[in-house]
Amino acid sequence: MSKHPNIGVTGPDKGGQAAWWFTWFAIFIQGGRAIRIRPKEGIPDDDIHGLVIGGGADINPTYYRSDEVKDLLSEDQDVSGLRQFLIYLATIFFFPFIYLIRKMFSTSAAGIDKERDELEFTILKQALDKGIPILGICRGAQLINIHLGGTLHGDISNYYTEQPQVKTVWPKKKVRLAVESTLHRILEHQSVWVNALHNQAVDTLGSDLEIVAREENGVVQAIEHKSRDFVLGVQWHPEYMPQIPPQRRIFKKLVEEARKFLNQ
Repeated sequence: MSKHPNIGVTGPDKGGQAAWWFTWFAIFIQGGRAIRIRPKEGIPDDDIHGLVIGGGADINPTYYRSDEVKDLLSEDQDVSGLRQFLIYLATIFFFPFIYLIRKMFSTSAAGIDKERDELEFTILKQALDKGIPILGICRGAQLINIHLGGTLHGDISNYYTEQPQVKTVWPKKKVRLAVESTLHRILEHQSVWVNALHNQAVDTLGSDLEIVAREENGVVQAIEHKSRDFVLGVQWHPEYMPQIPPQRRIFKKLVEEARKFLNQ
């Protein structure tokens, strides 16, 4: 059987080029084959063995009930001083490239993308029904939560009264992980530094989900399914941190689980 599982990657019709390229690369280096899924093409004919629901525009609030509304590294990240320094250098090296590519090829995520909402809820349901591994990134994590009956904070700016809200591809936000969670086993750290590009976050949890990462002010940063092997949603963008080995391991785990599904 093939050793290269197909990983569907959702995105918008307009924009999203940088996110697609970086996600394609993150999947490629782990041995997967990324297949772009956008509303204008619809759900592909190819068999999909894993799914990434990407970031982008806010989800239409009619799908949920809204209540409306340091340092780069720290000693909490249990790695050696030398490894911290090497990660720091790698981040310095990669950041200008990542920032430039994203600026050149991404469009504003403002507004509602009705067609994308419909496509992603449909393909997510199919993926859950089939039992394939799923990774939700930023908007994708929120969509997983909504699909399973949860709600969102439509605007999280009120959480940042004592410290500014971070919005950058640079890993400048500290999040703490739930010990013994799947995410904790993947990243192998109790706390990590991540990027942040979102203005919404999980409020009430959907059915059979659990919170596995939060930032210091309590905002939810990652969720995962309690009983599925790999249904994970992260609020940050691991595709924009290829220089950080723990973030690459998220895609490694996704591809490994997709390969298992392929070879069943």
